[in-house]
Amino acid sequence: MKIAILDDYQDCVRSLDCFGLLAGHAVKVFCNSARGTGQLALRLAPFDALVLIRERTGLNAALLTRLPNLKLISQTGKVSGHIDVAAATARGIAIAEGTGDPSAPAELTWALIMAARRKIVQYASHLKAGRWQAAALAPQHNQLGKLLQGQTLGIWGYGKIGRRIAAYGKAFGMTVQIWGSADSRLAAVRDGCLAAESKAAFFSSSDVVSLHLRLNDASASCVAGADLALMKPDALFVNSSRAELVAPGALLAALQAGRPGAAALDVFENEPLPPDSPLLRMENVLATPHLGYVEQNSYELYFRAAFQNVVDFARGQPNNLLNPQALQQR
Repeated sequence: MKIAILDDYQDCVRSLDCFGLLAGHAVKVFCNSARGTGQLALRLAPFDALVLIRERTGLNAALLTRLPNLKLISQTGKVSGHIDVAAATARGIAIAEGTGDPSAPAELTWALIMAARRKIVQYASHLKAGRWQAAALAPQHNQLGKLLQGQTLGIWGYGKIGRRIAAYGKAFGMTVQIWGSADSRLAAVRDGCLAAESKAAFFSSSDVVSLHLRLNDASASCVAGADLALMKPDALFVNSSRAELVAPGALLAALQAGRPGAAALDVFENEPLPPDSPLLRMENVLATPHLGYVEQNSYELYFRAAFQNVVDFARGQPNNLLNPQALQQR
């Protein structure tokens, strides 16, 4: 099969142990992104199978109609709204899903919280510039860091990652409160956390708010500007889940207004994040380039599953298909 692996920004996939699973196939690794249906169609038209790295490239109906050779989309992890499943199924394009693990994104989230709360990155960058114990050039941001112990950690979403973040928070002596569905809040209380009385109380009483929700029609833009405006002026807003959980432009406006006082972000509405993004010019924003799952063990796990799905499909033994009915369309 002719196989394309898309958006390998670091050109690291071919160095993974599991890459050997694709031996005998014609594999092309793309390390730069293409934008627009036309560019993507020209790039991807020759291939029988695509291996997607999470949601870095979206495959809509207009693009899929211009890929006549495509038979399989092998997804690292789970499909999350970036593929038009109905259009793929109608064209006989099978979609194979992989697996994942919450460890890496949970650890990255906690690293963001600790680094942002103690202003580690800011202090380190200013030290390299010859400024001793300077967290920012602007006086309003050149403030002392804060302990996590004794503060309130607010977690919206109590799934696999949210539960880990809650455990980390407890280990650091934080009060942990949960917002989310009724079932999530009940589960959190059973685990020794608090359940916020309301969304307004959740945002207004938390010193750190961290989002851990799946993106779907119900959760898109669930965090509004009015919610962020309730946060304390020294509170931290953390998003390592999906940028689209926050209403467009709401976070930038809230930070400019001073509530919350800081943000730590690993996800953005447009990725890769343009270098002229206003967020990158704000001293109270810690931004990382979507590193939640970008880690050695996680890559081996994600890609081994995705490559095995390709191999199985090529052998006529497709597994883990999201849309098995697509096979009947060919």
